Amino acid sequence: MGEGWGVWAAVASSGLGGTSIGATRYLVNAIDPLAIGSFRFGIGFLLLLPVAWLQGGRWPGRRDWLGTAGLGVLYFALFPILFNASLIFTTAARGALALSTLPLLTMVVGAALGSEALSARKTAGVLVAMSGVALALLSGLATAPDGAWRGDFLMVAAALCMALYSIWSKPLIRRSGPIPFTAVSMGIGAACLIALSWWRGSFAPVASFGPPQWGAAFYLGAFGAALTFYLWAFALERTTPTRVAISVTVNPITASAVGALLLNEPIGWNLVLGIVTVFAGIWIATTTSRRAAFTAN
Repeated sequence: MGEGWGVWAAVASSGLGGTSIGATRYLVNAIDPLAIGSFRFGIGFLLLLPVAWLQGGRWPGRRDWLGTAGLGVLYFALFPILFNASLIFTTAARGALALSTLPLLTMVVGAALGSEALSARKTAGVLVAMSGVALALLSGLATAPDGAWRGDFLMVAAALCMALYSIWSKPLIRRSGPIPFTAVSMGIGAACLIALSWWRGSFAPVASFGPPQWGAAFYLGAFGAALTFYLWAFALERTTPTRVAISVTVNPITASAVGALLLNEPIGWNLVLGIVTVFAGIWIATTTSRRAAFTAN
């Protein structure tokens, strides 16, 4: 499978991630961010592990154990804490826009670490896609709660964790399979979150959970963790971190669409135009210009 499949997998992953924001916003009023992360990645790990065993792929080798564990803590423990905590202080729209800084952060960090060249076409595509996100969320950014900047800051910090994971995990994913690597790193992160949640007593409110709460928790685990992060690892195996990261601009678009379908929020011209702009930016950043293609030939 070529690079195009990696780009489409990243877009699908980010689209599912956008739908997970609604479930997170729902659960954040019932339990704290640690417990939400425990459910999301604990359930995700339990679903991915048997798939990894049945697939019979390569597991992370001994030389990659430390790196896999570190990336598991970074992405599946620290990232969800920052992500979920940010939604306590800011709105879903502002949080989604802050998270869409991921491709820019990935591009800059990748260039600084020497893992990926910084090209004018990629830069233009990232900026176009981010402008599409801002356009799509235009109506939701006018009213912000007091102290929303704290949530915005936490979400940008979460995006930085995601950027570092996307860059550092690529060689490890290549040496093992995307499902085994994701299952192991997710399991390590989930174990950290569960231990912290247990120590803090974060699971106490679970006793009053009803079907809606359990449904939201299972959705986060099955679709917001297992499927989303498998697709993300699948994409990182096949294309560059920046081309994967730019797909996160789809995240707030799908979050807005879900809000329109389930919460009767109107779909305005800005959302439609924003969707078009986002996909135009992704196309610019993930394709090669005719001149470059001609030169390569």
